[in-house]
Amino acid sequence: MRFITTLAAAAAIALTSTTAFAGGVAPAVMEAPVVEVMEAPATSSVSPAFIVLGVLAALLIASQLEDDDDRRILD
Repeated sequence: MRFITTLAAAAAIALTSTTAFAGGVAPAVMEAPVVEVMEAPATSSVSPAFIVLGVLAALLIASQLEDDDDRRILD
């Protein structure tokens, strides 16, 4: 009887230990996280402020040229 009890206890321990190692003893493989690279939107090489200043300067120069032409006709 003692042998059967010992055998039953050994079988129970063997079954519980195999379920504990069901996943295996190999280390877990960690996958690298996926990193999504966001590119900056393309920007213009010329600032919009310079374009506005250029247009204003062209308008001022054009208005001064027209005034000079009108004065020459009147003189």
